[in-house]
Amino acid sequence: MRKIFILLVLLFTAIAARSQELYPLTQPASTLPKNTLGVKAFYEGYDESGTMRNIFNLRLMYGLTSRLTVMATGILSNYHGKYLPFDFILHDHSGGGSSASTSTPQTGIYYPYIYDGTNFYAQYRFLSSDDQNLHFRMAAYGEAAYINVPSHETEPDLSLHTSGAGGGIRATYLRKHLAVTATTGFIIPFTYNGPTFDQYGGQYPTTIRYGNAVNYGVSLGYLLFPRHYSSYNQTNWNIYLELMGKSYSAAKVYQQDGIVTYYLPSTISLLKAGSYVDAAPGIQWIIRSNTRIDLSVTLPFINRSYTHLYPFYMLGIQRYFYL
Repeated sequence: MRKIFILLVLLFTAIAARSQELYPLTQPASTLPKNTLGVKAFYEGYDESGTMRNIFNLRLMYGLTSRLTVMATGILSNYHGKYLPFDFILHDHSGGGSSASTSTPQTGIYYPYIYDGTNFYAQYRFLSSDDQNLHFRMAAYGEAAYINVPSHETEPDLSLHTSGAGGGIRATYLRKHLAVTATTGFIIPFTYNGPTFDQYGGQYPTTIRYGNAVNYGVSLGYLLFPRHYSSYNQTNWNIYLELMGKSYSAAKVYQQDGIVTYYLPSTISLLKAGSYVDAAPGIQWIIRSNTRIDLSVTLPFINRSYTHLYPFYMLGIQRYFYL
C-alpha cells in the first residue's frame, strides 16, 4: 500500500511540475504515463449572425506505454447540415446556355444537433532530455478522422469539417516556469461525394476535392502560481498564448447537371487557397494535480480562417485516472 501511495504522489507531482505545457488547444511533446486514462469534455463555439454555433467534444486519452499515447474524440454540433447549403452552387440556364457560379452560403441558418464524427490520434515521444526544472522532448503524431457531414470550405480540419489523415512532429522545451512547444504537420483530406439541392428542389451530384494543408504553430505556457510547491493539493494557475497557422491549397468542385458536368474554379474566399495565423490567449487551473479547467479565446492574427467566425471560444474540463 505504501508503494502504491508513493507512486501516486510521484505521478501527481510529475503532472503538476509540468502543468504549464498542458496547453488548452494543442498537445505538447510529452505523453501520458503508462496505464493512465484521461477524460476531457470541452465546448467550442462562436456567434454567427445571432445564431450560436456550438460544438461539444468528448475525448478519451490513454497511455499505452510511457512513450505512446492514443486518443479518440467524439464530436456533436449544430455547425453543419446533413447536405451542402442550397446556395453552395447556383445554376443559371438563361439565354439558352448553362453556367455555374457560387455564392457565399447563407449565415445564421438553423441546423439541428447531429453527431459529426470521430477523430483518432496517436503520439509517440522519441526523444527525452530531462534535468531539474528543465526538459526537452520531441514527438511524432498521426491522426485520422471520419466526419460524416459535408463542409463547404476548402480548408481541411480533422476536428470537425473533413475526413482525412495527417501527421507531424513537435518539440517542447521547458525551463522553470516557462514551456514552449513548436509544431509542424500536414493534412490530407478525403474527397466528398454527395448531393446538393437548390432552392427549387433540384438535386445535383457533387464532388469536392478539398485542399491539402500544412499546419504550424508555437505555444507558450507560463506557471503563475504556485511559485514553489509544498503540496500536490495546491492549485496551479497557468497562462497561455498559442499561435496556430495553416496554409492550404484550393478546392476543386465538380457537379453533374443532367449530362453536363460543371467544374467550379476556386475563385471565392471559401474555396480558394489561403493561409492564416490565429492567436489564442488562455488561462488554466489544475486542481489537486488531477482536475484541469481550460478557458481560451481564438482571434485572427494574420489573415483569417473561413471555417469559423471570431471570437472563437473554448471551455474544457479534464481529469486523469491512474489504472
